[in-house]
Amino acid sequence: MWRGGQNPSFRWLETRRVHVEEEDLMRIAFVYDGAYPWIKGGVEKRVYEIGRRLAERGHDVHWYCVGWWLPDNGERTIEIDGIKYHAVCEPLEIYVNGRRSIKAAIKFSISLTRPLLREKFDIIDCQQFPYFSCFSAKLASLVNKSSLIITVLEYWGDYWYEYLGKVGIFGKIVERLTFNLTSDYITISSHVRNYLSFCKDSIHIVPDGVPFNKIRKIKPSSEKANLIFVGRLIKHKNVDVLLKALHLLRDDGFKLTCIIIGDGPEKENLMKITRDLGLEAQVKFMGRVPSDDEVYKYMKSCNIFVFPSSREGAGLVTLEANAAGLPVITTNHKLNASRELINGKNGVLFNLDPHDLKEKIILIMNEHEKLRKDCIKFAESYSWDKIADLTENVYLEVLK
Repeated sequence: MWRGGQNPSFRWLETRRVHVEEEDLMRIAFVYDGAYPWIKGGVEKRVYEIGRRLAERGHDVHWYCVGWWLPDNGERTIEIDGIKYHAVCEPLEIYVNGRRSIKAAIKFSISLTRPLLREKFDIIDCQQFPYFSCFSAKLASLVNKSSLIITVLEYWGDYWYEYLGKVGIFGKIVERLTFNLTSDYITISSHVRNYLSFCKDSIHIVPDGVPFNKIRKIKPSSEKANLIFVGRLIKHKNVDVLLKALHLLRDDGFKLTCIIIGDGPEKENLMKITRDLGLEAQVKFMGRVPSDDEVYKYMKSCNIFVFPSSREGAGLVTLEANAAGLPVITTNHKLNASRELINGKNGVLFNLDPHDLKEKIILIMNEHEKLRKDCIKFAESYSWDKIADLTENVYLEVLK
């Protein structure tokens, strides 16, 4: 594992699972308001995939989250795939107008405190968002003498001003305060780690993984297209840039088709842009699809994955696309950690501009079959089993 000051250069790939004796089995609490399978975001998938593998190995794994299942099942604690889910509050609107709700974040944090204090854990792994919960986790770790790890998904810094305007100063302060709560942090990429030079504590890189074997076994959908995008339809995903590039491509004689999977506050605006550009016959909005397997089917029926996001803490969906055999085109934006995964053999980067995206699509169109094997080989290195090995090793080291 990489700690501050060393060369990261994918040394985590060499990680081997440490044999764990029965007396070394851990009680582990994950903290995050979202929860898989009710919410299928990158963080939710990460916690679920790591958590269920640790549970399979005999560790006692818990997840403190919003009770998304309560409308259908009144039980405050349920178990899925070995993970014990604890509902700390009723379902919340955690997004308002495409942004994280501060009210919901505070509600979750307050509701979390008492349930987390009731149990003693060896490790509390608190996901950085939505920030306030990190302070509740700190209190529980102090009272119950648990080891607190904060998993840092993104570092915003001055981006807070772009996100909230002048009041962004408060977000920046809260974010910075979370780096005074513990001596152990996990980041999901060296991209994020590079922003944390001010942090003198132990920082371990544990990247996102991919269900590689599962994706390889899935058959393609009958719904075929040249391009595909998967993600929440929010502003910083920049799906409008993809639509404008499609329009430019058509003007150059390339009438490419595109599948867009996902939902969000920008959907109506994007559908309007599609109509205004006369792309209705080329672009299909699929909305939310019912399962990850369906997403993988669509991926495997397309040729190129286009991901124009300007802000990502990791690159889970790009790894999934590579595992499906798709080269990735993503932005060369400083806040986009997905670019760290692109090596020229599994995709390319573009400047956030429709004209540059058009050129990169033409480039990859001519090479995507040649790149397919390299994409699959690259994704195989990021299997969730390897990521679970690395996570387990970090936890054991923290407890030494």
